[in-house]
Amino acid sequence: MAFLVGGANSAVSGYDIENSLRFNPGDEDDLSRTPSSAGNSKTFTISFWAKLSNDYGTDTSTNNFVTGRDGSGNTCGVQQISGGFIQCWNYADSYQMQLVTTAAYRDPTAWYHIVFAVDTTQGTAANRAKLYVNGSQVTAFSTETYPDEDFDTKWNEAVPHYIGSKDGTRDYFDGYLADLYTIDGTQYAASNFGETNDNGVWIPKDAKDDLTFGSNGGVFLEFKQSGTGTDANGMGADTSGNDNHMAVNNLAAPSQTTDTPTNNFATINPLHNGLNNPTFSEGNTKIVFKDGGNGYSPLSTIAVNSGKWYFEAKFVQTSDPGHGAISVGIVDAGQFKVDAQADEFFDRYDYGYSYTTDGEKKTNNSGSSFGDEYNNGDIIGVAVDFDNRQIYFSLNGTFQDSGDPTSGATGTGSAHNFSSAYYYMAVYAYQDENSWEMNFGNPPHSISSGNADANGYGNFEYAVPSGYYALCTKNLAKYG
Repeated sequence: MAFLVGGANSAVSGYDIENSLRFNPGDEDDLSRTPSSAGNSKTFTISFWAKLSNDYGTDTSTNNFVTGRDGSGNTCGVQQISGGFIQCWNYADSYQMQLVTTAAYRDPTAWYHIVFAVDTTQGTAANRAKLYVNGSQVTAFSTETYPDEDFDTKWNEAVPHYIGSKDGTRDYFDGYLADLYTIDGTQYAASNFGETNDNGVWIPKDAKDDLTFGSNGGVFLEFKQSGTGTDANGMGADTSGNDNHMAVNNLAAPSQTTDTPTNNFATINPLHNGLNNPTFSEGNTKIVFKDGGNGYSPLSTIAVNSGKWYFEAKFVQTSDPGHGAISVGIVDAGQFKVDAQADEFFDRYDYGYSYTTDGEKKTNNSGSSFGDEYNNGDIIGVAVDFDNRQIYFSLNGTFQDSGDPTSGATGTGSAHNFSSAYYYMAVYAYQDENSWEMNFGNPPHSISSGNADANGYGNFEYAVPSGYYALCTKNLAKYG
């Protein structure tokens, strides 16, 4: 397998995180809670895993992971600022505590583990606030201001606390969060929440029973529930034993995903920027193309050259494609270069299924008749057999040209026989305003039926062909 970088991309772990929560700034979604009384605002720990969903190298917005904020704007929390730097801070008219990393964290393909541990009762200033990323304590900061001894922060006070926004109205987080702990009264190290596996990768561990959560500020969010209430069935359910459940704001059932630090799913990579830059949302599973300009070929975060893989792409038509330059399929990773022509990368090194009056299969921009036309709201299933180098396409559950993805080397109904190489999963659009919603196993839209692969991974609208699997790290470790 290839293109698996950053933390927690190993499938080998003694502890599995089952769920994450996907935040989408356009929906203005977050979780919130106001403690009934103050906890320990001098000593606490915040630990969580995050998978980023934007190009933080060019995005100038501020993205908040967690904040505690009173009505006067006095705030304590952890956020990502322009450039991809992490900031941990407490602000009340001025910064009493501010740590800004010199390292930028902006890899949208990987999960990061972030721990912010505070104890202002410590005599040594540098011990009063500690930041860990993927198990290592960060010691290089562009801004490094520690709080005074015995300083009271805004965290764990009886003020609104938010997961995924600054104050419930702005600076919303863009990405996925998993295994989020807030500890009231103890300053823990990263090693209390994670460990290094045999491959040298930092991974999560089952920490719940070994921690002292404290009372009003102690929360553990596993995101195992899909409800929208402020209770044990809600997405903000607290499983620490304190029942400090958080209110669910503008989050819907598809926000709960199985893309986690212990099973990392493919998404679309926003770092592949072309001239006709589309808009990415829903954790990099939805791409909206602009009207006019050159074509554009968003690529998956994972490329493969073996095994059998299945994904779905929902076409959402917002203007008449007309000329039919809209496709879904695979592209040769070895040909990829980050240059102006990469906008139309799909149109030169592709094996795809395109929108036309009657449907068309395309190879390197050369088309021939294949299957039926697809339209607004249709779901294209893509079954790629790398072992036999065949690719099959279904339209709303029916494989085109009487295709049989299980037919093997003979490729009955296969749209293409492709050469041996690494390939990205990709979509393509040229000039027209429309969008694709990509489902590598965690759809951005509601699923009416629900189908997993034979290993139980993924949530697809249509049945996964026998022997094919969702593109995630647990399956890659076995079949990739």
